[in-house]
Amino acid sequence: MTPPVPAPPPSRRRRATSALEQLRALLHRWGLGSQQALTTLLVGLTVLASAGIVYARPWVPPSTFILIELLGAFLLRLRGMLVLCVAIVAQVLGIAFAGLGEFTPGTYLLQGIAIAALLAFTAHRERLGLQGAPGDLMIVDLRDRLAAHGQVPALPHGWHVETAIRSAHREAFSGDFVVSAAREHGELLEIALVDVSGKGQDAGVRSLQLSGALAGLIGQLPSADFLPAANAYLLGQDWDEGFATAVHLTVRLATGEYTVASAGHLPPVHLHAGSGVVELLSGSGGPVLGVVPGARFPVLRGTIDPGDCLLLYTDGLVETPGGDLDLGIDRLRGAAEDVLATRRGNAEDVIAKIGAGEGDDRALLVVRRG
Repeated sequence: MTPPVPAPPPSRRRRATSALEQLRALLHRWGLGSQQALTTLLVGLTVLASAGIVYARPWVPPSTFILIELLGAFLLRLRGMLVLCVAIVAQVLGIAFAGLGEFTPGTYLLQGIAIAALLAFTAHRERLGLQGAPGDLMIVDLRDRLAAHGQVPALPHGWHVETAIRSAHREAFSGDFVVSAAREHGELLEIALVDVSGKGQDAGVRSLQLSGALAGLIGQLPSADFLPAANAYLLGQDWDEGFATAVHLTVRLATGEYTVASAGHLPPVHLHAGSGVVELLSGSGGPVLGVVPGARFPVLRGTIDPGDCLLLYTDGLVETPGGDLDLGIDRLRGAAEDVLATRRGNAEDVIAKIGAGEGDDRALLVVRRG
């Protein structure tokens, strides 16, 4: 067995989690862990801003209130945000009526728009249960934990798995995800690539929920039972778009023998190093997950020989609106031959070479035997 792979550099999501944790720790250290304390602090800042507008207008413009409102939308719950906005409105009107300062009609309009928009934003976050900075920390941490389900265990020498997932329009969430597990003391590798109906944020919640469920199934059931169990789980969910496609791969690492079963998913591609053939494993797969009770998922078998690559992918990588799907798959096969067979790149380079549009989630998983 190869030694454990060194930890990769922190991702943007990890850095965001760390920054939010540090912010929360600082707030508690300064005695600002409660909503009441934060609201009092921000209202105090508005009083200072009002004094600046009255006595140092060139240095403190009325737009200073908007900065405080933005800070409030990030830190406060709806009740505290209402108190903050009422305090700002009262001070603006008090300054104007007392003749201590003048505001243009544009200033009133801008403040009104900002307050309405930020109150709507805060109310939406509260309905989702994302209250203040801890809510952001929770969702980022949850996303990181679920992304860890796709991390492939340490593999024997010569085996490599590369995963590249890109969300539609570079959104934070993707409807494509990977779950994996090792069985039989690391001798059997299981990987599933799943494509939830929808894309980007529309599929984000369902993708998060389903990835957590499938991560608990893979490696815990006999391989042949994984897709039927995933199908039964989806059938039990009350989702408007309650279906997904999936491809489930098992590889016996000592010999390279594999099985692959598909649930409405596009056929894998097998790049044979010896002959140079880029084979499309087009067999009879089963239906998509979450539609047909008791569905069966036929299994294809093969062997990954030294130098071979096996590619799993989602439709966003090869399908374009109004385009021919077969031509998209041919582009993938050509890119795999050009990039992987010549060892000039990895999964990310294959996606870049295909040049698929950003209108859909795209995922590519490459299992390579050295």
